[in-house]
Amino acid sequence: MKKSVFLLKVIAICFLVIWLSVEGWALKQFLTSPISSLSQAKVIDIPKGASSKAVAQLLYSERLVRHPSWLRWYFRLTGNAHKIQTGEFEIHPSWTVRQLVDELTKGKNVAYPMTFIAGETFAQSIEKLSSMPKMQHTDLTMATLQAALGVKASLEGMILPETYFYVAGDTDLSVLKRAHEDLQTILDKEWQQRSAGLPFKTPYQALILASIVEKETGFAPERPKIAAVFINRLKKRMRLQSDPTIIYGMGARYDGDIRKKDLLTKTPYNTYRINGLPPTPIALASADAIRAVFHPAQTKALYFVANGDGQHRFSNTLAEHNRAVREYLIKEKEVAKSTGSK
Repeated sequence: MKKSVFLLKVIAICFLVIWLSVEGWALKQFLTSPISSLSQAKVIDIPKGASSKAVAQLLYSERLVRHPSWLRWYFRLTGNAHKIQTGEFEIHPSWTVRQLVDELTKGKNVAYPMTFIAGETFAQSIEKLSSMPKMQHTDLTMATLQAALGVKASLEGMILPETYFYVAGDTDLSVLKRAHEDLQTILDKEWQQRSAGLPFKTPYQALILASIVEKETGFAPERPKIAAVFINRLKKRMRLQSDPTIIYGMGARYDGDIRKKDLLTKTPYNTYRINGLPPTPIALASADAIRAVFHPAQTKALYFVANGDGQHRFSNTLAEHNRAVREYLIKEKEVAKSTGSK
């Protein structure tokens, strides 16, 4: 009888040792192996106030961990049970448990890009902003925007066109504020370092011209020369005669063509009919365009015309300019003829 009891005890101990070995190996695998067999990362949203148990269960339900109870134990053992951040996290199945916990406690939420495009209007930017996912959208009235940005007059051109990142729950106003602050930063910096002899009384006047430069060319290397042409004209009290300003002044009436009557119609933005600068920017000006206006090229050019390849030909005199225009028109006709277009 005693031998039987002893044998049973030995068998029980053996089973316990085997079980502990298996569990120990499984635990070791849990801690050192990838957390999941999934092939792609997943984004999970950890709600505010979620306990470590709830987080572990959420990850398990998304097939991102195999043992939620062990993960909960690891949270407690490492002192991270109350350090889990809220919000969206991109979880990679190749992570170890340690990497997973590090990411969940550092609070690096998924960031979404919002890009304001240089050359677009403020209204176009607001329309795009209103469609961004995961963002908290507010009632963006003119009064709300002016108050939020601290702008008393027109909002046109009053944000810097760059890519801004936000996390779920950020407001559209918070993104606009950052874009406006970035614009003010670059304007203040360039104003302090501006070239001598510029015909601007305020940074805002320079921003107006930068928006025109932005619309005149998408080729960044020639922007200082485009800026110089307009600055030379302002110094000589010549009208800017910029087609993009006519288009902006036409608003919804613009159908893709500028006609003679449009050139003759006086609006606050028709620089063929008004002297000096228009009252506001006509688009979002990039950092390159702003720098070009504050640091224009050294040239006596007063005219420019497209040369057909996305760049421009510059002239010092009207006679030179007229020849360049004729050559451009001849080139355009030859291209149209070769392609069969009218």
